[in-house]
Formats: sequence, structure tokens, C-alpha cells
Amino acid sequence: MDYLALLATAVPIALIVALLCITVISLAAIFRAHRGDVVAVLRALPGLVAAMLRRKP
Repeated sequence: MDYLALLATAVPIALIVALLCITVISLAAIFRAHRGDVVAVLRALPGLVAAMLRRKP
């Protein structure tokens, strides 16, 4: 098997594993947080997204 085929197989698998790990860690953080903290963060998200979109070059 050449290196390009190995890379084409390994990279998508690594990205899927990384996405699953990030999802599990995020869910664990949300479940361990106090309800008021989660609500405050969710309410702040639209403002954060708007600020990031304004800074986009």
C-alpha cells in the first residue's frame, strides 16, 4: 500500500475519532455544569457568533 492511500484512509478516520472525542468531552462538560451556567453560555452564543462574523476579513 502506498503512502497516499494510507494517508487518504487514516485522515478521515482520525477526523471522525477527533469529532467523537470533542463531542463526548463537550457533553460531559455540559452535564457537569450548573444549569444557570449552561443557560448563560447558550444565551451569549448569538452575540459571540455575531462578533466573530464582524471580524471576518
